Amino acid sequence: MTRLLRITLLSLLLISLVLASLIYSLTWRPEAKETLAVSCSAKAAPLVPGQALKVMTWNLQYLAGKRYVFWNDQAHGEDERPTQEDMAFSLDEVARIIRDEQPDLVLLQEVDDNAKASAYQDQLKLLQERLADLYPCSTQAYDWKADFVPSPHIFGSVGRKLATLSRYQIEHAERLQLPLPASNFISRQFQPRDAMLLSYLPLSDGGQMAVLNTHLERAEHPGDTQPRQVAAIAKVLDKLEGRGTPWLIGGDFNLLPLGQYRRLDENQRAPYSADSPLHLLWDKYPMIPSNPQASGIDRAHWLTHYPNDPTLDGPDRTVDYLFHSPRLKRVESRVRQDDTLRISDHLPVLARFLLPAQ
Repeated sequence: MTRLLRITLLSLLLISLVLASLIYSLTWRPEAKETLAVSCSAKAAPLVPGQALKVMTWNLQYLAGKRYVFWNDQAHGEDERPTQEDMAFSLDEVARIIRDEQPDLVLLQEVDDNAKASAYQDQLKLLQERLADLYPCSTQAYDWKADFVPSPHIFGSVGRKLATLSRYQIEHAERLQLPLPASNFISRQFQPRDAMLLSYLPLSDGGQMAVLNTHLERAEHPGDTQPRQVAAIAKVLDKLEGRGTPWLIGGDFNLLPLGQYRRLDENQRAPYSADSPLHLLWDKYPMIPSNPQASGIDRAHWLTHYPNDPTLDGPDRTVDYLFHSPRLKRVESRVRQDDTLRISDHLPVLARFLLPAQ
């Protein structure tokens, strides 16, 4: 019996080692800070102090479109992946909107690369082929990556990125890891790893501007992860502001502005808390849309999220934002709603700034 027990324990140990080795080989563990490649297909000019700069941030929902209620949406639908026809339509529409707006900087979230759910497309490459004349420079960073996820809804590879396109030169880029939710060791290997994509754009006077792109945790219920992520972002922004470096950050924060929580239907409030962790940012820095815009009389114009939910017939909340250094002067801003409702479950946020003159 002792010998049988010994053999059983050794067998279990061997199986555990093989399983751990397999998980290690299939998953991705980025460093807290990583230098990223910057791609520039042509000679791009530096920014000039005092110039105008137009910025767009947009969560593309991996080009899935709006004909689905997915298994991981708040409404917990049955759909697992879009058709290639729907993704082709969304790709053309995204390119159309960007060409029409022609922002100087485009901050994109949920751009797939080699993911089973999106037919293994390199979606950034497909988009760049349609916009090559506008954006010579780009950089990108994964925030979810694994060769195989055993979930029955995925059962294959995932690859999801943040991507920044620029009309102007990008000098250097980094991936900065955000705090992760607590989970067991095995589950953690397959989960998204939210991050910031930080790009440094040179100024003609020798200075730099920092541009950050992010996507925060999409929680099912309020927890401590999003507040920790916002605190980590605030720490980076405080450091840039303290150095005198002009900066802006855009993305899908998955958090509400002041006053919107109570305006949501009760069955839509589950992911949020009445006290938004975003106050850690809006208490110090300008936010687009601002709280008065997002919760005031014209709040309908500033809604940025149209959840995949059959009970909803349009956007009902704001979760996508631009924050910026007080050194940048906001000239105008808006959410493009009218012709974007069928492209993604998020709407593009646009703003025009004036850079500091010195």
